[in-house]
Amino acid sequence: MMGVILLVMDPAEQTHKVMKNIKQLIEETGGTMNHLVKIVVYITDIKNRETIYQVIGEYTKGVYPVSTGLVVERLARPEWLVEIDATAVIPT
Repeated sequence: MMGVILLVMDPAEQTHKVMKNIKQLIEETGGTMNHLVKIVVYITDIKNRETIYQVIGEYTKGVYPVSTGLVVERLARPEWLVEIDATAVIPT
């Protein structure tokens, strides 16, 4: 059975969701957010930049990944306002 995911058209809420997903994936592989080394942030509206980066900062306190930000016309789904590609290096 497939569930319906209601996506809020709020850049802060969407960024929290993305960062929670990133954090969960890193932790599931044995790492912590301290292992985050690079993020690429795609946003659809430059006006949302400050809000999005403030939320990212809540998850990366004391962590200083290389960061690239891009403003794009649209993302894979029209309701998406932000997408973040993250790279973590987790020692074995």
